[in-house]
Amino acid sequence: MINLPSSWDLPPVIKNRFGQKSLGQQRAMIAHNHLLLVLHKPPEPNERKREVALFWRQPDGTWKQTAIGNGIEPLIRHLKEYNAAAEKFIEDYHQAQEAEDYFRILEAMSPLRLATKNLHATLQAAREGIPGDRDLIDLRDYAYEIERSLDLLYENTKNALDFRIAKRAEEQTKLSLAAVKAGERLNILAGIFFPLTAITSVFGMNLISGLESNSIETFWLVVLIGIVLGVFVLQWSIKGKKN
Repeated sequence: MINLPSSWDLPPVIKNRFGQKSLGQQRAMIAHNHLLLVLHKPPEPNERKREVALFWRQPDGTWKQTAIGNGIEPLIRHLKEYNAAAEKFIEDYHQAQEAEDYFRILEAMSPLRLATKNLHATLQAAREGIPGDRDLIDLRDYAYEIERSLDLLYENTKNALDFRIAKRAEEQTKLSLAAVKAGERLNILAGIFFPLTAITSVFGMNLISGLESNSIETFWLVVLIGIVLGVFVLQWSIKGKKN
């Protein structure tokens, strides 16, 4: 059988539950007081293939495993690896500042979060199948604490990401409003001085208008008329927008 140690004397009913290509998902298989835990090691971000770890509890309560070590210690160490991976993401969360940082955390922690949920469910099934083993109770509770920690981290990270996105959208709105107000000011100036510019352009032509020899009062009168016309055009434009 693929990846099963040949020295393990597992009941046939357990061996026959494996496929020919892989050991499959995380699960607890129980038969004749034998317990076989098929667990996955903590997944790395963007890792598609899962590395399997097997833990066999014999009817007398002794453990064997594919990992290095004796007794139940390798299984405890397996859960500690999950806890260390979760703490790494918690540290990344406390160091995050931008929306991109929170998004990367959410994306990277998703495989670990799913694997932890399956780990907890597997140990819960083992606890129900072997109700007299108190070590399984402790391991089940430990897995639940890790799962709960990742769930809280996911919610906090998602809320922080939503807040950063909303804050950025608010800043963009403020910038857009400032640009609109600046454009309105420019339009006001253009509306006031456009008639004056038109009048001065006419009088600036190299044609005899009869006003060449007039006094300076004529110049200021033309300026005043241009400004009055500009204000009139501006008021007319504002009323047109309101209508």
